[in-house]
Amino acid sequence: MLIKIESEGQVTLPTSVLDDLGVGPGDQIEIIEGPDGCILRPPRRIDYSSLGTLRDKIRGDHEPLDIHVFREQGYDPSLRD
Repeated sequence: MLIKIESEGQVTLPTSVLDDLGVGPGDQIEIIEGPDGCILRPPRRIDYSSLGTLRDKIRGDHEPLDIHVFREQGYDPSLRD
């Protein structure tokens, strides 16, 4: 599949590719550079409904975590798996 690069460096991915990745408007796609080229990977999704069962296991002396703020913070890529 060939994709045209626009003058501003932008590309438009076909809907079929976006559907396969499970992403839509406003989502982000991670690009991983490797020795054989780049890989597009959708973001990891969090099932917030499954987190409620963990509430009883967290000690009360911690402030509540705002997952949306946490996800927007920068990270050190060397710490990733």
